[in-house]
Amino acid sequence: MYDPTRLAALVAVAETGSITRAAAHLGYTAPALSQQLAKLEREAGATLLVRHHRGARLTAAGELLAGRARRVLDELDQARHELAQLAGLSGGRLRVGTFTTAGVHLLPPVLSAFRRAHPEVELAVTEYEPPGGIAAVTAGEVDLALTHTYEPAVADPPPPGVTVEPLLVEELVLATAVGHRLSEGSGRLPVAELAGRPLISSAPAHPPRRGVENALAAAGATPAVVCESPGYALVCALVSAGLGVAVVPEMVASLSATPLAVRRLEPAEFRRTISVVHRGDRATAAAATLLALLRSGFGRTAAP
Repeated sequence: MYDPTRLAALVAVAETGSITRAAAHLGYTAPALSQQLAKLEREAGATLLVRHHRGARLTAAGELLAGRARRVLDELDQARHELAQLAGLSGGRLRVGTFTTAGVHLLPPVLSAFRRAHPEVELAVTEYEPPGGIAAVTAGEVDLALTHTYEPAVADPPPPGVTVEPLLVEELVLATAVGHRLSEGSGRLPVAELAGRPLISSAPAHPPRRGVENALAAAGATPAVVCESPGYALVCALVSAGLGVAVVPEMVASLSATPLAVRRLEPAEFRRTISVVHRGDRATAAAATLLALLRSGFGRTAAP
């Protein structure tokens, strides 16, 4: 078995005609490269090059071995490239699941950073309304997914082999039309103040929000409009039009396309946790790389 490093040294001498130039090309000193070539000659059992005052030339045995070495080194380079593709970092495909808010406002800059580092990886993004992303990772439909849970609620444990890792925690806030009486004041608004107020109910049958809806109902908030869509854009538009108030994630309220007034609630136990779902140690290299970017890109708690 010939050492690939020594074969590369022989090829470099063949291409440059000089041990000194070959050493500079490979990042060696000339004496170090000469030692590698001497070891290769002992392995081959033949003289591979002849030194002269202008440099070095290969013998017939050296030319034969250098020709074979080029093919071996090309095959090794191709193998390294294919292994990198298999790892998902210089080829292949990374499949990402997300929900609407994260897909519009959080995921794009992280995917942009990933694409700059690994431009050859094909990206596929699919939208799943939580908790659909968890099922998609479990079934192997996507490599990882962003999902969310709400409090108060009882969260179901993730399936075996799947990890749900919190990335960002944000409060749920009261959204009202601009100038609404409940938006006045700088302090937190007690949830009990919502009793009897017309409420835009956000998909009460939607599993992640069921606990929040139940807590609001227990506080006496009366549904005025039941919005069956889990998307918040319609909820915010109805609130802005004065049809009622709604309890929504802080990020949703701050990024609403329609004008809203926002007020924090008391107690501050109404929260949404945005998490990434992945396969832990079984994640692909590409998924692990994106996971690291997600961890570094988000704080654990949303800024006020």
